[in-house]
Amino acid sequence: MDTRRRPTKPPRTTSSQDGVGHHLHQKRLPPSIDNRSPSPTPKASDALPLPLYLTNAIFFTLFFSVAYYLLHRWREKIRNSTPLHVVTFPEIAAIVSLMASFIYLLCFFGIDFVQSFITRSSHDAWELEGSDNPNFLINKDHRLVTCPTPANIAPVPKSPNPDPIITPSASVEDEEIVKSVTEGTLPSYSLEAKLGDCKRAAKIRREALQRTTGRSLEGLPIEGFDYDSILGQCCEMPVGYVQIPVGVAGPLMLNGMEFMVPMATTEGCLVASTNRGCKAIYASGGASSVLYADGMTRAPVVRFETAKRASELKLFLEAPDNSDTLSIVFNRSSRFGRLQGIQCAMAGKNLYIRFKCSTGDAMGMNMVSKGVQNVLDFLQTDFPDMEVIGLSGNYCSDKKPAAVNWIGGRGKSVVCEAIIKEEIVKKVLKTSVASLVELNMLKNLAGSAIAGSLGGFNAHASNIVSAIFIATGQDPAQNVESSNCITMMEAVNDGKDLHVSVTMPSIEVGTVGGGTQLASQSACLNLLGVKGASKESAGSNSGLLANIVAGSVLAGELSLMAAIAQGQLVKSHMKYNRSSKDISQAASLERREWSSNDIEGEIKEKQPER
Repeated sequence: MDTRRRPTKPPRTTSSQDGVGHHLHQKRLPPSIDNRSPSPTPKASDALPLPLYLTNAIFFTLFFSVAYYLLHRWREKIRNSTPLHVVTFPEIAAIVSLMASFIYLLCFFGIDFVQSFITRSSHDAWELEGSDNPNFLINKDHRLVTCPTPANIAPVPKSPNPDPIITPSASVEDEEIVKSVTEGTLPSYSLEAKLGDCKRAAKIRREALQRTTGRSLEGLPIEGFDYDSILGQCCEMPVGYVQIPVGVAGPLMLNGMEFMVPMATTEGCLVASTNRGCKAIYASGGASSVLYADGMTRAPVVRFETAKRASELKLFLEAPDNSDTLSIVFNRSSRFGRLQGIQCAMAGKNLYIRFKCSTGDAMGMNMVSKGVQNVLDFLQTDFPDMEVIGLSGNYCSDKKPAAVNWIGGRGKSVVCEAIIKEEIVKKVLKTSVASLVELNMLKNLAGSAIAGSLGGFNAHASNIVSAIFIATGQDPAQNVESSNCITMMEAVNDGKDLHVSVTMPSIEVGTVGGGTQLASQSACLNLLGVKGASKESAGSNSGLLANIVAGSVLAGELSLMAAIAQGQLVKSHMKYNRSSKDISQAASLERREWSSNDIEGEIKEKQPER
């Protein structure tokens, strides 16, 4: 498809009396979109000596003719016991002709079919709502056709005073594309494929969105972002990007190394608090962490006719004699994915199979899913009555709070500890060892137990996890299980010093794939020294990132618990999370709105009648 920008054309002028021509002009698609309009640029078919339909007919005829000829010759050879590899010159010519005609037909029809299949399969969820206009539906030829509006469906009301549109179209051609999108004749999600320019597609989609909703997107930046980098990888139908400030906490002394930890957040005090915890850890000689387990999970659900049959598969999968065979089948999916174990659970005649495997430096969801699919295909031979209901049956469990992750772990399992000296607790954290130990027991342990918490025996682990995840390109939704954490505090060395630890059994991180490849997130990974895949030891970069996450959580837990123990939580937030200008304005506004007479009147109104 020709995606080069064509020179803009002045719009055609029509007489006001020519109503039909004016209507057709209003509904006309731009030349780069409407395949039925004559294109001013040369086509590849113009170089053919014959018309395109004659060329296709010739190659169709050649293909079937030589195929019939070769089949006829090979049948005679089989009857006469002649070796098939002995060929004559006419047979060689026929084979060459068959290959040439096949390649031509494949290039002419196959590529277009594959492209259309990929485009439609990636947007199958939007097929019935590919247009913002409810008067358009997609027919079997993948074209949008009009349909009458039902009388009982009222149009969506628009804003009576819409904000001004701030993004003007760059050219007449773009203006026509915007109209096509707003009118529903061109699906918004197909702009990248149609135009071949991701940034231009984002601008056109943004302008169409503003016109459709009557709302301005002023303040949402669109310039300065590489939209090609997210195509087919991170985000669909972009109209801009959101700016999140990135702060740095540190240095974090962890296992004898220093790290400056990037944190992307909009919450005040978070970076400052974590930084104070890093200072306390550094002054006490640093923290140490251990990665004690590493394995991503995926759990499909399969169904049988009887529970007995499901139990037979369970026994087969958990039998030690079959582990080597299953590992070989699973490991074919990747050179990094290695099956570690299988855990099964039954619910009647339904069987949930939890696969766990190592994934190198990738977070590994796609890797483990491919391995699971290999095993399911393999099992279909011995268990033909097995019905695969879903590749994920929530026994994994991904992006949901679940006891299976809290107990068995998922992703990286890390424990991080440090001994904070008494003088550091007093000087840096402004509290005492006894106060921290008591508060941790009553808040993080007893309080969370009373609340029925699942993996939430901590002060605010998810705060630090989310900030680091966003900065380094991790999946923010996996903060749910990655924030599983229990914080322990104990007085040691005759009660003088504080031993503090965090245990996090399901940190799900990676240093390759997904959002880690974007420029900003890649820079943050580079700051930590864990960018990309490790060349020395597969999985060491992602493992180090998990250790850094746990160490940062340890620092954040120390500082917040100290602030709560000392009663400084509200004061610190008012100092660092509120602008002094805003506070003064709010105070003056309060004084103006609430005079002493107003307060007295309010009190009188609330007094009960006697």
